[in-house]
Amino acid sequence: MPRPVRNPPNPYLSRELEWLGPPPDARVEVHEETARRFLNRNDSPDVPFAWSGNPYRGCAHACAYCYARATHQYLDWGAGTDFDTKLVVKRNAPELLSRELAARGWTREWIVLSGNTDCYQPLEASYRLTRRCLDVARARANPVAVITKGALVARDVDVLADLARGPGARVVISVAFHDQDLARAVEPGAPSPATRFRALRALADAGVPCGVAFAPLIPGLNDDQIPGVLEAAKEAGAERAFLSMLRLPREVRDVFEERLDARLPGRKRKVLSAVADARAGQLRASEFGTRMRGSGPRWKLACDLFDLHARRLGMDGDEWASLRAAAPVQRELF
Repeated sequence: MPRPVRNPPNPYLSRELEWLGPPPDARVEVHEETARRFLNRNDSPDVPFAWSGNPYRGCAHACAYCYARATHQYLDWGAGTDFDTKLVVKRNAPELLSRELAARGWTREWIVLSGNTDCYQPLEASYRLTRRCLDVARARANPVAVITKGALVARDVDVLADLARGPGARVVISVAFHDQDLARAVEPGAPSPATRFRALRALADAGVPCGVAFAPLIPGLNDDQIPGVLEAAKEAGAERAFLSMLRLPREVRDVFEERLDARLPGRKRKVLSAVADARAGQLRASEFGTRMRGSGPRWKLACDLFDLHARRLGMDGDEWASLRAAAPVQRELF
């Protein structure tokens, strides 16, 4: 089990403060663990990459819609405020990654950081685990993709640019809102959209291939934000874009509805009705292969709007094609 840290480092007192924004209102507990492995094999058809690794459990970005919330229950904690405030640090993540990439038979497939909780959440300013994992990948000449809302990713532009010039690197910035006030209501701990676009610009200027994820689409709440997000991302240097649908496992639905009531009073009924319209009358889809997309006219309308503006901006294309095309791996390695 993770052990609590009596005096954890405070990322909001670090020299990287300008990337992090204001500290959260809630008191954060930091726990450290010695993990047994770092890389995870993804078998779900909903996930377009084979290998991922997460240096942290829980996430201070506190996004109300985060599907990873349910995983905190494996630690006997809750999917609500526990997920936002009881954060776990895998202290030995870089050492594990170094060992796993050196394993006999490893074929230098793409690995994705993070895939679950954000690898550039504020604790990264103090622990620098993601930075050290990138250093390991550079030393092992292994390609890396990063998915994040954290503007702190721009701190590591040097190693990401080295990887991009060598084995390969790409960064996908997740932005679901163009309106800053709306974003703050639903994802209060994440950097503002404008801050994320500035980070994207810094990476693109350094030659790091970048994309934007409009994720998640929340029908009735942010479908009208699609054009603004894509235009700002293109201006910041994004080359590609993709869209994914809101996922509401039972535990996440409770958090999401509570946040709508607290921050966007009066909009819950409209949003939940629109989500159900885009999921054949249901609020969630649990079958593999359907969880990240919707169905029906409302979903098609959102996809058509997204495709129209992506094509207009020259951002169409498959963000993950090269990851799926990687060589087959010996699954017994890990």
